[in-house]
Parts: sequence; C-alpha cells; structure tokens
Amino acid sequence: MVHAIQFALFIAFMLASGAANAADESAAWNALRADGNVALIRHASAPGPAGDPADYRLDDCATQRNLSEQGRTEARTLGERFRTQRVKVGKIVSSEWCRCRQTAELMNIGPVEVAPTFNNAFVLNVMRDALTAGARSTIGAWRGPGTMVVVTHGQNIMAMLGIHPREGEVIVVAPDPASENKMRLIGRIGSS
Repeated sequence: MVHAIQFALFIAFMLASGAANAADESAAWNALRADGNVALIRHASAPGPAGDPADYRLDDCATQRNLSEQGRTEARTLGERFRTQRVKVGKIVSSEWCRCRQTAELMNIGPVEVAPTFNNAFVLNVMRDALTAGARSTIGAWRGPGTMVVVTHGQNIMAMLGIHPREGEVIVVAPDPASENKMRLIGRIGSS
C-alpha cells in the first residue's frame, strides 16, 4: 500500500512538473514574439571537458571545443523552432568562441554579430566580473525592435542569473535596467 501511494505521488509530481514546464515554455515563446526581450542561449552540444585546451586560439576553431554533429543538428532545429514560433529577431550576437558562432550561424535566423562581452567566462575567469557587467548592460539597454538573441556559454548565464543551462537551452529574460541583474527571468525553453 505504501509503495502504491508513493508511486501515485511520484506520477502526480511528474505530471505537475510537465504542466509547469509547458506553461513556462509557452510564456517564454510569447515573450520572444514580443518586442524588447532577450533569448540567452547556451551553445549547442560541444563534447569534451569544460573550457578549452590551454593553447586555444579564437582565430582557429581546430584549437577549441566545437559542436558535434548532434550539436549542429540541435542548432538547426533550434532555428527552425524560432521560425515556427514566429520570433521576430531584431539582433543576434555571439561570443567569439567557434561553438557559439556556429550555433548562431546554423540557427539561420539573421546576421550574427560578435560581442566579446559574451565571451567564455569559464576560460576568462579573471575577467568574469567585467564580462558579466558588460553583458548585463547590453541586455538592460535592449528595447528592440524584436528579440535580441545571445549565444554564449553556460558559465556566463550562471554568472548573470544563477542558472546553469543545458547545452542548447534558451533562457528568456526581459531587460530591467532598475534591477541589480539588469534583467528579469521570464522562462526557459528546453533543448530539443
């Protein structure tokens, strides 16, 4: 009897979580269709240990962790989801790291601008505070038109919001210049 009750509670919890996640995603997509919000995206799947080899070079993708075939597919799929959801992209910016630029380019939702303030806060940990302040300022100033899409790294999003996203996950925020973070969380869209 106890096991049946525990199982029923587990099923109820899972159903409630699924409904909450669906509502969260719905709110996030609605926000992205409006003007002036921001989609923070952790780059798609790039296997290997965190960071990059010690001898990495920004001008040579062969020296960095790069997207896997799965990551390239995830990026294309994410772009298709943005088009299907009719997100009006006003601007797309990316870290200088190849895996971020490749994710942004493969999404195929607009021209990609490189924005060094979204560079890898894990590798550039001595610059983390400056990167975070610059990123928050950029996001806090966004008004549109459309949505600003930012492709960056998990540690950057963690430093900005305290959220560690999965690869390919979208964190949707609204600029809020009056808040400490310069943004407020609207919702999350899981990677597909």
